[in-house]
Amino acid sequence: MKILVVDDEKNILKLYQAELEDEGYTVVTANSGREALEVFEKEIPDIVTLDILMPDMDGIQVLRQMKEKRSNVPIIMLTAYDYRDDFSVWISDAYVVKSSDLSNLKTTIKQLLKRVTP
Repeated sequence: MKILVVDDEKNILKLYQAELEDEGYTVVTANSGREALEVFEKEIPDIVTLDILMPDMDGIQVLRQMKEKRSNVPIIMLTAYDYRDDFSVWISDAYVVKSSDLSNLKTTIKQLLKRVTP
């Protein structure tokens, strides 16, 4: 399974990549919204983790464009802030608050991948 991890903080990308590769996933990364859309098209990931706050293009805009292109790909919104009251994040498949403990994220990824793989 291939995961696209999108975050504008390079240290977060490295942490998530290392942790998720340890779980046996293939991980591709992008550190901006525009780069995320390019990698999404080129790499065809099975699932995406997407930061909301990014400088060039916010995660909500990226989420909408990804869902328009391939609505079946699960997208997990990641943020340090609580956006659950913002209805625009509701089109995502899951919402996880960032933490250095990735157990919640890993569990969410496994649950979503079970739904999309036979």
